[in-house]
Formats: sequence, C-alpha cells, structure tokens
Amino acid sequence: MKKFDKSRLPSRYVTEGPERAPHRSYLYAMGLGEEEIHQPLVGVATCWNEAAPCNIALNRQAQAVKMGVKQAYGTPREFTTITVTDGIAMGHEGMRSSLASREAIADTVELTMRGHAYDALVGLAGCDKSLPGMMMAMVRLNTPSVFIYGGSILPGKAPQVDEIPEDFRTRDLTVQDMFEAVGRHQNGTMSEAALEMLERVACPSAGACGGQFTANTMACVSEAIGLALMNSSGMPAPYESRDQYGEASGRAVMTLLEKNIRARDVVTLKSLQNAARVVACTGGSTNAGLHLPAIAHEAGIDFFLDDVCEIFRDTPYFVDLKPGGQYVAKDLFDVGGIPVVMKELRKAGLIHEDCITASGRSIGEELDRIDREADGKVIYPIDAPLTKTGGVVGLKGNLAPEGAIVKVAGIPSQNQVFTGPARVFECEEEAFEAVKARSYEEGEVIVIRNEGPAGGPGMREMLATTAALSGQGMGKKIALITDGRFSGATRGFCVGHVGPEAAQGGPIALLRNGDMITIDAIKGALSVDLSDDELAARKAEWKGPRETMYSTGALWKYAQLVGATYKGAVTHPGADDERHIYMDI
Repeated sequence: MKKFDKSRLPSRYVTEGPERAPHRSYLYAMGLGEEEIHQPLVGVATCWNEAAPCNIALNRQAQAVKMGVKQAYGTPREFTTITVTDGIAMGHEGMRSSLASREAIADTVELTMRGHAYDALVGLAGCDKSLPGMMMAMVRLNTPSVFIYGGSILPGKAPQVDEIPEDFRTRDLTVQDMFEAVGRHQNGTMSEAALEMLERVACPSAGACGGQFTANTMACVSEAIGLALMNSSGMPAPYESRDQYGEASGRAVMTLLEKNIRARDVVTLKSLQNAARVVACTGGSTNAGLHLPAIAHEAGIDFFLDDVCEIFRDTPYFVDLKPGGQYVAKDLFDVGGIPVVMKELRKAGLIHEDCITASGRSIGEELDRIDREADGKVIYPIDAPLTKTGGVVGLKGNLAPEGAIVKVAGIPSQNQVFTGPARVFECEEEAFEAVKARSYEEGEVIVIRNEGPAGGPGMREMLATTAALSGQGMGKKIALITDGRFSGATRGFCVGHVGPEAAQGGPIALLRNGDMITIDAIKGALSVDLSDDELAARKAEWKGPRETMYSTGALWKYAQLVGATYKGAVTHPGADDERHIYMDI
C-alpha cells in the first residue's frame, strides 16, 4: 500500500479517527476494505444516461478510469449526473433545458464532491453542455482533476440508391445532414422514403455528433486547456482502445493529487487563450464563446466574449472540419488529432508552451513528444491556411453593444458582409413556421428574439431553423440574428449571442420589420440603420420583457439567476467572491 498523508485531504472528514466509525461503516457496507478506506477517495463522475448516443458509452469508460485510479493506490467512487442532449432537445421546448443543464451538471458534481468529501475528480462527459459543465465543476472545486471525453460518433453512410440525392450519397453523414434533409423534404426535393432511409444510417454508433460541433469543439478545448490528457479526445466512442485513455486518466489524477496540482493551476488565462486558439483554427462552435468565459469565471479570471473573439480574429483557420468544411472528428483523429493542430500553432508562436497539463508536463513538453506533421488535407500547414483569420468572428455595434458572434468557417470573404431588411420573430417557433411556409424573402435578415438566457428562458439553439433554411438552398441568400444560440452544426451567415438580450431591453428588442441591418464579419460589426435618438425613443416605448409560461421550477430559477451572455451566462458570483476553496476545508 502506498501511503498518502490524508491530514490535509477532504476525505479525512469521512475516513480518519474514532469519531468517523459511523462513516466508515457505510464504506465497509459497500465492500471496501481497510486499505481502500484509508486511501484517497477519488470521484469518478459521468454523465451516463440512455437519452442519446453521446452518453451511452460513458459507463463502460468509467470502469477503465476506476481501474487506473486503483492501480495508483486510490479508491474510486463512481457517481452520475444529468445530461440534456441537444440533438433530442433541438427544435422544441426541451431546448430551454439545455444551457441550464450546464449549471445543473456543475452544481450537482460540486454537491456530490462536497457531500462525500472526495479528494480528486475524474470527469467523463459526451455532450455539448456536459463537457463545459464538468470542467466548470473541476475549476470551482479546485481539486486535482482530469477530464476525459466520451468520444465522437462514427460517420454515417447513405444507401447508394437513386432516391437519395447524390450529395448525400457521396459524403460522410452527421446529424446536421438530417436536419438539413428535413429542409429538403419541406421544399419538395427529398422524398419521405429517402428521409426515412437517411435517419436509419446517419448516426451509426455511440458517441457525440461527428463534426466540429459543440461537443467536439469543447473536447478539443479540454486538451488545449490542459484538463485532459493529450490526444484523449480524438478517438471515436466505439473504439475500446479508448479505455487505455481511461486507465491513464485514472493514474494521472493520482499523480496530480500527490503533487498537489489542482484545476486552477491548469486553467489559467494563458491556457484559456490556448483553448480559444484551437477553437478558432478548427472552425469550432460559437458556443465556445459562452463556455470559455464560464470556465474562466470559476477560476476568478475575466475572460469574456470580447477576449475570446480577439484571439479568434488573429488565428488562422487551417483545419477543414464540418460544418464549414469536409471532414469529421474521426478524420482529425486519424491524422494526429489536436496535438498536431497545436504543434502547427506553436510554429507560428500562437501557443503558450509553459501551461501545465493533466499529465503534469507542460504543453511545450507534450508537443515535443509529437512527431506527426500536418497532412495537408484535414490539417493544413499553418503557413498555408484555409483563411488567415479564425473560423469564428466577434461582432459589435449599435445592435450588439455587448457583442455577438458568428461562425464564418467555410463562408467566402465576399459573402461575409450582408445588408438587408429585418423580418422580426418573437420566438423560434414563429420563425420556424415562417421558414417552413417560405413566408420570407431573399435578402432579408431574420431576427429571432426573446431567446436569450433569461428571456427564453434557456438560450435555445436554432439548428432546426437554420438547417431548414440550408435545406431550402437559402443559406447564402438570407442572414439570421438572435439573442439565443446556434448549434455547433449550424452553417450559413447566422449571428448569435446578441447582447444585451431582448429581455434586458437590448437593441434587438427594439427592432421592427424593415429596419436595415448590416452584418460585417470582415470589420466585426453588427449595426442597424437607426439613429441613437430613434433607438432611445423606441426604448422609452418598450413595454418590458415578454412574459413566459415558466413561472416556477428549474427554468424560473435559472432565469432569475442567469447573468449576461458575454460573461458566459453564469448563475453565481464565481471565484472572485469565494471565502474558501473546497480542497482546503
């Protein structure tokens, strides 16, 4: 038995001394032996459930993590938390629960760790909000922590039959294609039989959505920020060789515990900047502009939407991934994954190499171990990028004083400026019905408001609407802005996170049909052709936030607590106001 000094570890309150005999009796009841009880107790948290393929493999992988913890003389204690999976919640009222679930995940992991006095944490997550939620809990608790992604789904393949359009037959399929297939069906260019064939093959395995959507974006973040072992995010979920990363993560957290390397030693301003670089160069999800500030908040670091977008602005985009590009997460893994991407960033001096990682080594030391190079197909050399600026752009102007964000990966520069009259909708359902009925005009800017964190409540994603527009062939012929969010699978000129949101009386609440809106992703501007006096007059006439039907329960509570989008839509004061750190109780 390896001896750990538990005199300063949280689990001493549960396992040490005569007065803890009742507590130890519970541990004996679960089959633990004396040595196991007096070893460090390590929380192994998963978001396993049967809601969606993203989460279904996490239980198996948790067993591998537990083996690794045991190999390094720790005692693993497995527990689960919730997940709301966007692919199931998308396009209806269920999506209001999505962003709120991020906070619930962080809160429940925190409460479980505190309640049972665990000494370290390995967290496994597989879906959009569960990844940042788990990382937020790690930083909030400031325990020695290792994150491990559950892995992406394998790409789908369409049957080679004439009924299915050729462009669907010749590419790898993801759930994005299914949402766009709905748009094709609505405009009469895809039969119901073809739609039914595609839905059976688009998602062929366990794992998260396969493109560089939010889950894979945040998985890349977990490596770049240092909370995950290098290359652990790339391997698809069905590969049982993922279990090797599980075991390694279990051993790694024990090394961190022994060296007293905690989550806030890993998550620093520099490591957050590294993470934003990786999002930009891979054309990652705009939701990173929400989740990186939220993770920073847990560490007491001011790293807001503006800061994220500033990094996006001067980072080359050189990894050709869906939805803007051609390839899926498995393809990125096959050519070397995030380590090769970060190695390219290092060549241009765009990575802070001194940041510590979950292995106990620095980013620079980890990259020194990588001998693969960019393949030139999925990962381009950084000196020959797809575009010279990042795949995600921040916007500001009189329509978004607190900022907004747009994904431009895959959009030619000549299509990154758009001016058109507003077509205003008060919620997503109104907009979706109008899109389905084709009751909009080319050249318009569709405005969906009252979908922000507080006003929604829940800041819903709009994939059903944007995918329907793409399926109708309108992706380049209209633009869309919202105080809500867009799925990482969204493509087209779609601006999200417009702040202040409508519920706070932001300028988006004051728009009327026909107002001329300009989106300029080249200059980073979002404006409406109205004078300050006209906006002030409309504000004086504004009748206040739209009333919602959520007057009780979790969504009501979320709406009361949630803060500004540009700060990460967080629900508590964060590390700036804390009076103790969990690990030091």
